[in-house]
Amino acid sequence: MENKSSTCTEVWDKCLKIIKDNLANDYVYDTWFKPCVAIELKGATLTISVPSPYFYEYLEANYIDLLSFALRMVLGKDAELHYKVHVVTKGSTVTYPTNPGIHVKNPPMPFPNKNTKQLNPFIIPGLQQMEINPQLNSNKTFGNFVESDCNRTARSSGLAIAENPGKVAFNPMFVFGGSGLGKTHLVQAIGLEIKRKFPDKIVLYVMASLFQNQYIDAQIYNNNLNDFLNFYQMMDVLIIDDIQEFAGKEGTQSAFFQIFNHLHQSGKQLIFTSDRPPVDLSGLNERLLTRFRWGLTVELKAPDFETRKAILKKKIFNEGIEMSDEIVEYIASKVTTNIRELEGVFTSLYAESIHNAGKSKKIITIEMAKNVIDYLVNSTKREISIDKIKRTVCDYFGLSIDIIYSKTRKREIVQARQIAMYFARNMTKHSLAMIGVEIGGKDHATVLHACKIVEDIYDTDKVFRQHVTEIEKRINNSL
Repeated sequence: MENKSSTCTEVWDKCLKIIKDNLANDYVYDTWFKPCVAIELKGATLTISVPSPYFYEYLEANYIDLLSFALRMVLGKDAELHYKVHVVTKGSTVTYPTNPGIHVKNPPMPFPNKNTKQLNPFIIPGLQQMEINPQLNSNKTFGNFVESDCNRTARSSGLAIAENPGKVAFNPMFVFGGSGLGKTHLVQAIGLEIKRKFPDKIVLYVMASLFQNQYIDAQIYNNNLNDFLNFYQMMDVLIIDDIQEFAGKEGTQSAFFQIFNHLHQSGKQLIFTSDRPPVDLSGLNERLLTRFRWGLTVELKAPDFETRKAILKKKIFNEGIEMSDEIVEYIASKVTTNIRELEGVFTSLYAESIHNAGKSKKIITIEMAKNVIDYLVNSTKREISIDKIKRTVCDYFGLSIDIIYSKTRKREIVQARQIAMYFARNMTKHSLAMIGVEIGGKDHATVLHACKIVEDIYDTDKVFRQHVTEIEKRINNSL
């Protein structure tokens, strides 16, 4: 751990060295880390200045693990990182704190347990409710959410929920869509609007992965599962992001089922997001899938050209920067996949415009836009999904998707399943358990065995090797 005489600059310089050593190239370091300046060190809490709110949001979304690692290496296990935004405007500068800082310590949202003085309000009637951080990002409001045909139904439904949470037919609200289409923004906007209209309501946003980790801690390490359940049953509005991650986790699903039933029967609002609709979710209990279909299921689709332009213009206005219509239209025409990618390009351009520019920004040119898009979009492979792999393998062998889940031991079907598992392990970031659930409802050991078989046959069978090579080309060509 760093000694007490160290300055904030010395600490941050050591963190930056670790960060730079763990990045693939200098472009990322120069764009996202070099402009950050250490401004305060109190104990194990370091505060740094960043150029804009979108800047620190991008760091949180993409480099929080690396930041956590570096800070812990330098300041120890209790390290915390806070941000302050230092915005350069015409002729002046404005510095204001973010909401709130990143806490490297975890879990960031402890629930009451037997070792704390907090009491369960369900035990003692009339006890004043506990103050709980809703874990909402204050920038993800309806005001910053651009309405269009791709999200109008979801947005209007969210506003209706915010007017009367738990009392409308949209309970639960199940929002699905591909990565980066605004699901998290929308559900957080609903949470923020509810807190604005009903300050006393207990609202909580939580990632499914964090819920899963808290369940494990409660069940295995702390032996306080009842406290875990009681905590979540206190919520007036519970928002769970990426609920598909509960797949294959029976214990988590069982605990969540109890929480769901209690909240729904109590007239509390439930909101979930997923990368696919309930009908396409694998590895979740049917009783949960049935409950997901009780309320409203709504899809967020990819934004069209005009919507992408509107999103860019709103960000330009919010940041107070100048960007010509030509550049806006160029970016909107080239970045077509999702909103997150669009925001990434915008934020990179903004960061580059102020990097090494002193107190004034550099002018954003069409050439800068082309360079950023070439680096962030054109040179980056699109994300490969397990579903894409399954469909490509089945199409190649002339099989239906459903037969992957059958119990047949026919050689050609077993082999197709094994090849799909092999590609899913090597071409996606999903865990072995998730791959097993998605491809035939198998366990992680089956996936490992399948990958080993594919590798062994690939090395000895020329025809099999041709099949695998051709399937790999088809998967890559579909991106």
